[in-house]
Amino acid sequence: MEMLSVAEAQRAILANVKSLESETIDLLTALGRVLAEEVVSDIDLPPFDNSSMDGYALQAQAVIDATPDRPARLPVVADIPAGHPSPIELAAGTAARITTGAMLPRGADAIVPVEDTDDEARGASPLPASIGVRRAVKSGDFVRYAGDDVRRGERVLAAGTLLRPAEIALLAAVGQAQVCVVRRPRVALLATGDELVEPDRVPGPGKIRNVNAYATAALVLQYGGVPLPLGIAADRLEAVTAKLESAIEQGADLIVASAGVSVGAYDLVKDAVAAHGAIDLWRVRMRPGKPLAFGNYRGVPFFGLPGNPVSAMLTFEQFVRPVLRVMAGLTQWHKPTIEVIVQEAIDSDGRETYARAWVERVDGQWQARLSGGQGSNMLSSLVRANALVIVPDGVQRLEAGAVARAQMLDWPDSINWV
Repeated sequence: MEMLSVAEAQRAILANVKSLESETIDLLTALGRVLAEEVVSDIDLPPFDNSSMDGYALQAQAVIDATPDRPARLPVVADIPAGHPSPIELAAGTAARITTGAMLPRGADAIVPVEDTDDEARGASPLPASIGVRRAVKSGDFVRYAGDDVRRGERVLAAGTLLRPAEIALLAAVGQAQVCVVRRPRVALLATGDELVEPDRVPGPGKIRNVNAYATAALVLQYGGVPLPLGIAADRLEAVTAKLESAIEQGADLIVASAGVSVGAYDLVKDAVAAHGAIDLWRVRMRPGKPLAFGNYRGVPFFGLPGNPVSAMLTFEQFVRPVLRVMAGLTQWHKPTIEVIVQEAIDSDGRETYARAWVERVDGQWQARLSGGQGSNMLSSLVRANALVIVPDGVQRLEAGAVARAQMLDWPDSINWV
């Protein structure tokens, strides 16, 4: 089977991946989900003309000549707090005290902020008999008109929109206590190998802790999926097959296995998958992470990731993450990349290499330094990394000072943005 480039493998894997079906959930649980249908507003936003400031509602013409030296004095005829509309119609030459968000009374066309009056108590005192206005205002000043933001019947969010806090706020404003979103992918996670023990056990001779099950579960959660841990399968074909059957019984949308997909005598996962499905892709020109398998088991998409933990996590980033994002309803799945200047030489064997690095802005330039050893078992350098510097396919060395692309894993607050 031909060894594909990273981009070729991504295209092949995503060719037949589609968004999952929808479900209706409570608004407060919808953060990070993707809308499955458009949302139309049931009201104008704002729903009525209102004040954007604490101050006094009036007719702008009444204070056209007001200055700090010659304030215009107007009788105060009403007090209008938010949530308590006034039935009055404001006559020319009068004012009404009003709070932010309160409905504009009929007859008024402007607001004078309280700080531009001689109301030294800033509205905390009993209603004054009159108010001195120290500045002129124009009609419409400090007034928020009904429908300025959204009109009733207007589409406010399209299907496919990722729901961030701003979208949650808008959905609440237009009366969507429940929303129709794309269902989260259920991802069955399988670790294989007689050498594995759970993290709460001290490994005996020849044993190691089951890191990949936890790493991949965390990545599934980070990218919007629901992990379904299958546990550890021993190096026996029937044991692997039993775990795969359990994934089908639990309704998995995707199966992700780690280890067992290379060329060793005990790498049985490919055989177990092929018995009731197919392996469509095996091996990618990527470092770390060449032994990547993709196919299906009983029609459910299947990934076989490398056994080394860094290789497993980086192949997950490049191949599994895009599938999860598309299944969850997103069309944009690429991680942000920036141009960086590498501060030390980076060697490669000619495969597209993803070097763990720390990226920060120094003297107006993005600079990248390797975050530690680059062995595929070295988790500590991944912990210290916020980016992956990409050495292109066919390039065996990036010299210090070279310009390269860096795929950002995250944007920690400690980055110097200036």
